Formats: sequence, C-alpha cells, structure tokens
Amino acid sequence: MTKKTQKLILDIVTYALLILGSVIMLGPFLWMVSTSFKLPADQFTRTLVPPTWTLQNFRDLFAVDIDFPLLFFNSTYISIFIAIGQLITCAMAAFCFAVVKFKGRNLLFTLLLITLMIPSQVTLIPNFIIFKLLGLIGTSVPLWLPAFWGGAFGTFLLRQYFLTIPRDLVDAARMDGASLFRIFWDIYMPLSKPALAALVIFTFQGAWNDLLHPLVYMPAVPNTTLTVGLAFFQQQLTLGGKFTVLMAGALISILPLVIVFFLAQKQFIEGIALSGVKR
Repeated sequence: MTKKTQKLILDIVTYALLILGSVIMLGPFLWMVSTSFKLPADQFTRTLVPPTWTLQNFRDLFAVDIDFPLLFFNSTYISIFIAIGQLITCAMAAFCFAVVKFKGRNLLFTLLLITLMIPSQVTLIPNFIIFKLLGLIGTSVPLWLPAFWGGAFGTFLLRQYFLTIPRDLVDAARMDGASLFRIFWDIYMPLSKPALAALVIFTFQGAWNDLLHPLVYMPAVPNTTLTVGLAFFQQQLTLGGKFTVLMAGALISILPLVIVFFLAQKQFIEGIALSGVKR
C-alpha cells in the first residue's frame, strides 16, 4: 500500500468520524427546531419534517403567564453588560501581563491561572452575603457587576494573543511619545479583534446560558432571566404535554447565540487559532 493510498484512507476515516460527530451534535438541535413547528398531535412523531407546519406554538408561548419578552430583555442586557465588562477588564489586565514589564509579573500571572481551578460555586455564598448586605439581592447588579472585576480565562486568552503582536510596534510608539494607554487603545485593541471576538462569544454564551446565578440572585419569575423562566415554565408545559411550546421557547432562547456566532465566526475561529501561539 502506497503512502498516497494510506493518506486517502486516513482522510476518509477522519471525515467519516467528523460527519458522525456532526450528526450526533446536530440531532437534538434539529429535533428541537422540528418540534417547535409541529402540531401538539404530531409532537411524538419520528419524522424531522413536520407533517403540518404551524406557528401557533410561538403565539402560545407569548400567551403564557410569564412575561416572555421581559425575560428575553433581561437576559439580553445582562449578557451584554457581562461581555462588555469582561472585554474591558481582561484586555487591560492582559496588556499589563504581555507588554508592561514589572517585578513579579510571571508570579502574579501564575497565581491568576491557579484561580481557574476554583469552581465558581465556591465563591457563590461569600458573594451572596456581600450583595445581601448591600441590598442588591433581587436585582441584576450581582450578575453583571463581577464581570467588571476581570477574569482569569479572558486575561489568559487575550494575553496569549497580545504576545503574537510584534514588540517593535510598542518600541516605535514609545519613541514617538505615546503613553501606555494609547498603545493599548490604538495599537493592541485594533490588532486583537479576532481574540476580542472570541472572548465576547465565550462570555456572552456563558452569561446567556447561566442558570445558577440568576436563580440565586433573581429568583422571582416575573423579573428574572430567560433560562430561569424556562426552567420554571418547563414543569408546567411538560405536565400539560405541550412539548411543542417548550421547544419553541428553547429555539428562541438560542437564536441570539447563533446570531452572535455567525456574525463573528471568522474572527472567532482566527482568535482561537492564534491565541495559543507564542512568538
């Protein structure tokens, strides 16, 4: 068997495994989309193509007891605030670790990475006590305010990308009298759009899908996030056998994630590919 034949067989096996994995990953998503457009009588049929297409499930979704548009709005602005907070603070911290030279820089960066091993649930109770003393329980502030304190993952991701930017740009800017903030804002931020897009997608997705923290800080269903509302709504719909309405709500809940990903798909893939490359 020639090397060309071996390479062809290896490529065929690789693509077959990738296609199989794609089918396994897309299966539940396609079933959700199909069920959301089915009649209640057809919700348990095994066909992906609905026998009868209908939009009644989406109309029924907005006619339920919970304020679905309000839940959607709450999730949207909270996720946007969290993404903005992480983008600003992580970019500034990553710039310091990648460009600014100071004593103990590597030690501090190592300690920051160690915090990645600490589950977020460990800090949930101390944070809850702090926000309770501040009288912020029941509001959205405890959800988005910690994002402006920075994060280890975002700092690591952007720092690795900043290291790929030639140091000569910094030296030339310093010779022209540019301050560190101007170098950060006018040079590093424009050149780091792929990594910034990747961080925004990761952060927005995590904030949008978060169930635990909104359930702790904003448990009231009329004024909470979409994930919490759907979780409470799920029991009512499943007991009533309205899986089609539940799938309609789930489809609407993931549309922002799909839109954000496809809008920044190119930058996202490029940012992930280059963030692990060190010059």
